[in-house]
Amino acid sequence: MSALRVETSEELESLEDFRRRARSFIRGNLRQVTPEELRWERNSNDDEAELATVARDREIQRMLFDADLAGICFPRAYGGQGLTHEHQKVLNEEFAGYEYPLRVQIPTLSPCAAVILEFGTEEQKLRHLPAILKGEELWMQFLSEPSGGSDVAGALTTAVRDGEQWILNGSKVWTSGAWWSDWGLCLARTNWDQPKHRGLTVFMLPIHQPNVEVHRIEMNNGSREFCQEFMTDVIVPDADRVGAVDEGWTVGTRWMFHERMLYNSSFVTEPVGLSHGSQDAKIVYDIARASGILDDATARDHIGEARMLELVVNQLAERVGEGIRSGRMSDQAAGLVRLFKGTSVSRIVTLAFDNAGPSGAAWEAGETAAMSGINFLMRQAGSIGGGTTEMARNVISERVLGMPRERRLDKDVPFREVPRSRPTST
Repeated sequence: MSALRVETSEELESLEDFRRRARSFIRGNLRQVTPEELRWERNSNDDEAELATVARDREIQRMLFDADLAGICFPRAYGGQGLTHEHQKVLNEEFAGYEYPLRVQIPTLSPCAAVILEFGTEEQKLRHLPAILKGEELWMQFLSEPSGGSDVAGALTTAVRDGEQWILNGSKVWTSGAWWSDWGLCLARTNWDQPKHRGLTVFMLPIHQPNVEVHRIEMNNGSREFCQEFMTDVIVPDADRVGAVDEGWTVGTRWMFHERMLYNSSFVTEPVGLSHGSQDAKIVYDIARASGILDDATARDHIGEARMLELVVNQLAERVGEGIRSGRMSDQAAGLVRLFKGTSVSRIVTLAFDNAGPSGAAWEAGETAAMSGINFLMRQAGSIGGGTTEMARNVISERVLGMPRERRLDKDVPFREVPRSRPTST
């Protein structure tokens, strides 16, 4: 935990001075954009446009680094600014309405860089954190597997030690943007004679190398953002191991914490008022207006409910984040944000679909309601990715409320003896 404490100094830049400096840079160097332009079009099939956007994000991140506006809460020793969460909030406010390096934020800065900051060796931090803050390295999480999904502790990807290196074999899946990223943070099994949650170790590895195959997955909404990776005899130096051997779940627990707190993280820049497209309450209003039903009582109820959910998500994230930073709440309280965010996103998408009426199932090109039906079919994705809402409920009940733990048949059983289904291809 000590690695995450913000540096203190009698000469810490005041919020007022920081705001003036950030505002001057942003307004003098970056484009004003509409909320629609800031959306990550995950169903885009234009690879060239996607790569150009990634390149622009890297460019903006480098500009921020050169202007001393990158890594607000990262220590100065690793290229950050050593400032506070309040300074990060100010930067988020000043970025409202302007372009920003969206694809550098998640999961590169959090949870990946946050994990390296907390558990990496000094050499690892000096090697990777400045490069990340400059936009030179984009990172992805190699967590989920075809056999386990969100049950990351059930990892079957193996790492076998061979002197001062490890040999990795296995597959990871649902990795967002792996095809244009540089490094992966990978959880692998290093000891099959330990129980499920032990015998795991975390490694870092370059994604684009001969023994790593990256296959893109096409979803039913046309998106090819997600990838599956196949690792065959991938050699990883022991110097690229993160944390102690067989102690990967200790790293993983904090890794999941950073993932649950993404949208209230001290490490993530996100403009205030940013639209998340089909997950945004505004789409419920836009569809009602385009459908000519703004005066309909049910449609207005849908709009009000969506806006209420959005406000509660934002306020809950702020309250829990502040509670964790102040020590008044356990870091496991992040599960509260994960649960409410996942369920509210599903509900907002459903409300938009309801307001679309028949246009949610069949539409003309260019209609505002276009894709609301497909978004409705995809609505549960927000309750699965990043750890399922069912897992969040377990975290809340057991680790926040102190309720009895769910009975586990694999507790204290060597992982090699745990019954498993026959693997299936993806």
